[in-house]
Amino acid sequence: MKFMGYRRPDGRVGVRNYLAIIPSVFCANRTVEKIAAGIPGSVPLRHPVGCAQVGLDLELTARTLKAMACHPNVGAVLVVGLGCERFPPRELYDAVIANGKPAELLIIQEEGGTTKTIERGIELGKKLMETVSAQKREPCDVSELIIATKCGGTDATSGLAANPAVGNMVDRIVAEGGSGILSELNELLGTERMLMRRAVSPEVAEKVRDAVYEIEDLLQSSLDPSLGGKRNELISPGNFAGGVSSVVEKALGGVHKSGTSPIVDVLQYATPPERGKHGLFLMDYESHDGEVVTGMIGCGAQIVAFTTGRGNPTGHPLAPVIKVTGNYKTYESMKENFDFDASPIISEGRPVEELGAELFDMVLRVANYELTSAEKNGGDELFCIGRRHGYHRKDPAELLACHAE
Repeated sequence: MKFMGYRRPDGRVGVRNYLAIIPSVFCANRTVEKIAAGIPGSVPLRHPVGCAQVGLDLELTARTLKAMACHPNVGAVLVVGLGCERFPPRELYDAVIANGKPAELLIIQEEGGTTKTIERGIELGKKLMETVSAQKREPCDVSELIIATKCGGTDATSGLAANPAVGNMVDRIVAEGGSGILSELNELLGTERMLMRRAVSPEVAEKVRDAVYEIEDLLQSSLDPSLGGKRNELISPGNFAGGVSSVVEKALGGVHKSGTSPIVDVLQYATPPERGKHGLFLMDYESHDGEVVTGMIGCGAQIVAFTTGRGNPTGHPLAPVIKVTGNYKTYESMKENFDFDASPIISEGRPVEELGAELFDMVLRVANYELTSAEKNGGDELFCIGRRHGYHRKDPAELLACHAE
């Protein structure tokens, strides 16, 4: 099976072809927006970080911005820095050059202020856009695809219909030699033994266990008993209203997004798999919609399958997000925000396999440049960099002891 994609210098394949304009620090956000406004078709990646960070928190920012700049859906990059930030803009620029993509670098303090930077940025950006526009698509194998899976605004129909349909689609991608990513580990608590049994080796099973236990430890360290109970709940009011009574029910429904394929490895946040390794991956992170989607895209996912029973209009600036629901009422009331209706699994008794096959066909159409609802509506809210505020990472022995407690 083939789709028409963009072959990048590092060998990976993109399903979109963007000029990304990336600030190395939040201080450059407005400048980046104004440069992008002068270059139709360019994509600004506004974010709130890049300075006053230390340790793993700063590393996640650096890792994510590099992963976005080097992502296969990006054809060229314009980096804009302030000049005194913690994350050096040249480090980001050098990563893009090493990746083989066309890139330019601007430093606001060196250019002489905002206005001069914007003028120079538009000039350089238009030249980069010419390079991007000249890049051609070519036939690519489905084995080149990585599909990220996510649920947000979950209700009871998500675990019954939408997530199983996505899981079946992921199994089909994996069967063709492609890959899928499952994450949101705080919403998989209690399913770790199920996931461990699907690991391809004892070593990968241990990675799965340690990743889930670390998220459990992170959640416990974040709770504040001095606050009211609602501040410490693990699932949202919308989940309760939609018929999901506990994080256990959410986990048992959410795990269906991964299908039945073996788990070949556990990925760190915004870190691509080893070259040549394909299959189902687990990404070590929790479930904030934007942060986890950005992390999986940073791992190389070109397309996101996003299930929601309550309804969710969000999109990502670099990767098409396919919105799937198992709730026919939500689909009818928010049609402009959906791409795929999996509710016939419930309302008509249609087999999961049939809907999975239809969703697989949709993934191929999106890979061939069919626009998703989020792309048509200009959704970009899901670009959000993961954070770690002073969490002490424990070794596996400590995690096991904490879990036993």
